[in-house]
Amino acid sequence: QNRDYSYLSPLRDNPAGGRYTADLTQEANARSFILNPQSGDYCNCNDPEILSQVLNNFDRSTTDFYRWEQRYTVEGLSELVARRSGHDFGIILELNPIKRGPSGRIYELEIVGTNLRMIVGKELTIRRWLSESHLRSSAFVVDRDGDNFIIRGAGWGHGVGLCQIGAAVMGARGISYREILAHYYPGSKLSKVYN
Repeated sequence: QNRDYSYLSPLRDNPAGGRYTADLTQEANARSFILNPQSGDYCNCNDPEILSQVLNNFDRSTTDFYRWEQRYTVEGLSELVARRSGHDFGIILELNPIKRGPSGRIYELEIVGTNLRMIVGKELTIRRWLSESHLRSSAFVVDRDGDNFIIRGAGWGHGVGLCQIGAAVMGARGISYREILAHYYPGSKLSKVYN
């Protein structure tokens, strides 16, 4: 069951913090946010020393966590989605975002194929169906370039709570753990619950 918690609110991962200035549930705003990254975001990091603090060696084979791109041929994507989903879509013609959450992540995606049209729900399912393991996030836009699908995305993970890379960058800049937690969980309070 979906529940809202006051301390889990969508916010910019930069020194100014606060909520996004644009409504990222709207497709045009999400597209602009993903394709036009802002400088100064904490999570925009490719420093190997900082990344080594929060990522396993195999996760560090790439440094494009902030903004990334995945390309598929039509045939390759059609085969991948059939294998990962267990559904025969035929040749995939379209990937259409239907609903986005406050961080711009897609939680309903329409997949249109020559054999089947289906709306896929759940952010993690979308990520799993569109990748051999899972896409970095479901905050992405899709474009067609001839016989290729280009998926351009933002971030890594489900987009709720603390960003590990952003928190590591803040710590490297000398920001205290209290300030880091207040940034990611605004309005929350730290208290000792043991003796």
